[in-house]
Amino acid sequence: MKKNFLLFIVLFAFCSIKAQAQSETDANSYQKNNEIKLNIISPLLDAFEIGYERFLNKNSSLGISAFKVYEHSSNDDMNYYVSPYYRYYFGKKYASGFFAEGFGMFTSIDGKKIYSADKITFTEGKDVYDLALGAGFGWKLVTKKGLVFEANAAYGKLVFNAGKTDHDQVIKLGLSVGYRF
Repeated sequence: MKKNFLLFIVLFAFCSIKAQAQSETDANSYQKNNEIKLNIISPLLDAFEIGYERFLNKNSSLGISAFKVYEHSSNDDMNYYVSPYYRYYFGKKYASGFFAEGFGMFTSIDGKKIYSADKITFTEGKDVYDLALGAGFGWKLVTKKGLVFEANAAYGKLVFNAGKTDHDQVIKLGLSVGYRF
């Protein structure tokens, strides 16, 4: 009788450990560490933006996004930017929900337009390369299949060459769709 009871206890413990390991595996099945996404607002600005994000843990990640304006576009100021960022997530699920971010941005912007004396014609200044620093916030939804939906907004200031352009600030807006793998 003692042997049967001991065997029952060992079998019960083994099944409990196996069930717990299985539930942890199921819970972590969509907690992948990489994500790629496209900004669906950027084509409205005659541009293209793609982003990559790597998750460090449940609450934080590092990422980079690249934005490029089409050659003959109506957007006459920004040429391109590359923007690395750090995000901190406040949601209960793995790297999702509300987040705050800090970013840097290497950017190419058209220089100041120099108007002639008649104030009608102007000549373009040279492209200005600069670094911007800023912060932003957003919200991310991740499905169990790995689809990602994200909305974000960020604001920053040019650091070195703001006087050589028509503005001294940058704004990042995004409504992105992506995949977590």
